Amino acid sequence: MVKTKIVATLGPACSGCDMISKLIDAGVSMFRLNTSHGTEEEHALNIKTIRKESPFTPVLVDLQGPKIRVGNLAEPVQISIGQELILQPEAEAESCVIPVDYEGIANDVRKGEKILLDDGKVGLEVVETIGNKVRTKVLYGEVIKPRKGINIPGSTASLSAVTERDIEFIRFAVEYDADYIALSFVREAKDVELAKKYIKNFGGNIPVIAKIEKPQAVKNIDEILKIADGIMVARGDLGIEMSPEEVPIIQKSIINRTTIARKVCIVATQMLESMIENPIPTRAEASDVANAILDGTDAIMLSAETAAGKYPVEAVKMMKEIALNVDNCKFCPANLNLALNDNFELSPQAISNAAVKMAADLKAKAILAFSHTGYTPKLLSKLRPDVPVIMLSDLQSTCRRMSLYRGILAEQKDWDRVLDDKLLKKIDDYILETTDFKKGERIIIIGSIPKLITGRTNFIRVHRIGAPLER
Repeated sequence: MVKTKIVATLGPACSGCDMISKLIDAGVSMFRLNTSHGTEEEHALNIKTIRKESPFTPVLVDLQGPKIRVGNLAEPVQISIGQELILQPEAEAESCVIPVDYEGIANDVRKGEKILLDDGKVGLEVVETIGNKVRTKVLYGEVIKPRKGINIPGSTASLSAVTERDIEFIRFAVEYDADYIALSFVREAKDVELAKKYIKNFGGNIPVIAKIEKPQAVKNIDEILKIADGIMVARGDLGIEMSPEEVPIIQKSIINRTTIARKVCIVATQMLESMIENPIPTRAEASDVANAILDGTDAIMLSAETAAGKYPVEAVKMMKEIALNVDNCKFCPANLNLALNDNFELSPQAISNAAVKMAADLKAKAILAFSHTGYTPKLLSKLRPDVPVIMLSDLQSTCRRMSLYRGILAEQKDWDRVLDDKLLKKIDDYILETTDFKKGERIIIIGSIPKLITGRTNFIRVHRIGAPLER
């Protein structure tokens, strides 16, 4: 079992039943739909295909967010260092005037601040603002291309956190029962609250993953963690808006804080970037993936590698091999003992801590957790036990969502809800049929009594596979 989960982005290179099936077989744990590209119809078809090929594989709908872009240019504009350029909303393109699609740009920049274009390939410095115009000088870069992204590291306060396009895709996500929604360019906790409001208004209850890709989000990470259901360390724009050398330490800090908050974490962007064109990654990329796992992330994500690359299946296989190699190495943190957190019930936390310690002390093969909502398995996952956590739930939706968490193997079982000989027999049969565990080996069982699935976790049992219930 691969403990670290793998997220793959769907796109032109890997849509369709055959490719989706191959990606699942290669090791994909969750599929990402990038709403910056493609139509609702294309994304809907992908969801239907995923549900048909693998009903328990979760789907993440990633919202585009308030991305600022260069306007339409008849052709790329050649520039030179020191040249003056004016950025202006809805302007006609000229040699020194660059149209942008952001009305509030002049309100969000100050003299001396930087504006970055095309993933940081072009750098401008603000000279002054005049009305809705921003006068700048070129610091570096050679060409400005149409529809390329614009980053304003200082602030984008005039932009709404949830755009009209995002609202439509939130409705789409609710309609098609997506398992997660990712919110782009989060700046503060109220951005996540706004997205959750729209989800609720459409009749949904979908967890929101906050993408950390702006300096404001890094500053407000603790408040964001209180509201968001998970975090994505989106290193692409984060590495543009902040100094690249800062990103590795920020990544470690965010993963650590997310672990303490018992929330799910994904590390994304350029993980195996060279595999867009090549069948194997660079050694540096392999180390990058490994270090994200060592940092404690739940999942690692492929973007263009699968969406548009030449080797999507190979990229997934490579990521899986790296994860397998790292998950059980001596350097990978395991059996953590996290302090009790006031944001969660004390009993499930204490029992989860005890289950992980007992599994280690008794050399148990696995922890088996009955759960209706996934509440306790989330806590178990964050403790990083060195054995798998087998979650049995009566809800397919819970199984899908929990499949994103590190070390969780989710199975749908609507079994009896009282711990007796009959239930233990079902557990034993299931374990012996689906794993290589043997009779007499130990597992740790946790759940609730008298109703295993609907109540809160309040019991723990050491069980020898094949042994009857002792009275």
